[in-house]
Amino acid sequence: MRDLRHSATWSGIFAILLWSSLALMAVFTASLPPFEVLALSFAIGGLASLLASPGSLRARLDRLRQPWPAFALVLAALFGYHALYFIAFRHAPAIEVNLINYLWPLLIVVFAAFLPGVRVKPGQLIGTVFGLCGVIIMLVQGRALAIDPAHLPGYAAAFAAALIWSGYSVLNRRHASVPSAAIAGPCLVVALLAGIVHLAFEQSVVPDRAQAFVLVLMGLGPVGVAFRLWDRGTKHGDLALLGTLSYAAPLLSSLLLLGSGRVAAHWSQAVALGLLLLGAWISVRASRADVAG
Repeated sequence: MRDLRHSATWSGIFAILLWSSLALMAVFTASLPPFEVLALSFAIGGLASLLASPGSLRARLDRLRQPWPAFALVLAALFGYHALYFIAFRHAPAIEVNLINYLWPLLIVVFAAFLPGVRVKPGQLIGTVFGLCGVIIMLVQGRALAIDPAHLPGYAAAFAAALIWSGYSVLNRRHASVPSAAIAGPCLVVALLAGIVHLAFEQSVVPDRAQAFVLVLMGLGPVGVAFRLWDRGTKHGDLALLGTLSYAAPLLSSLLLLGSGRVAAHWSQAVALGLLLLGAWISVRASRADVAG
């Protein structure tokens, strides 16, 4: 049981690392409509996950079968989160949207405390708060936030997205018997729904070669493999520790953008890195003490 928890936690960590590359990929696809990107990347990710499963085509399709509550939970999370995230950016400034959205790792830790058989140590909650503080400092960069009531729809959409993703990550534990390979089904349905929204509200843009290559990478990595790994991590891993370490995603994203020359260096990045490392150390130490106990 401990070996499963350990390996599943690492699966979740690898998902976080893959998600950290998403911002850099988004830069290359910024000229494409968001729901077109969503449709194409999820179609690639869903098909890749389906084809990666061993056995005949019939055996692969059989693995997509799952109880409808499990299917509905994943579908609502994947499509609902991304749809609300895009809506939030249309109705509120990016900094405030990101700050509200990145409440989801903290909410995972808080919600996990209510799961039967899950113990959230005080150190894990403290470590997560350090991670949140690091992200806030990095995103704000010393600027004053202007909370404008006119942007309330955007703020509400960002908070709803955070609630959906954190709620899914915790409630997914109830469907631990469903194999992670089954996530290919909801991914393909998300691609279909996103395609419908795209055709209804957006103007199609044909990707160039570089964008097509990035879309394939996005579908295979941050969308395809990452969601499958996160599914396994949330079903069998240490939820509180994964919540803390999730704050590595925005920080690593910024460092990748910095290394590529897309953003300028700022003192807040160093402070955020220090707070994240401190928070991770506190959370990992609390997690190890829990396992040892």
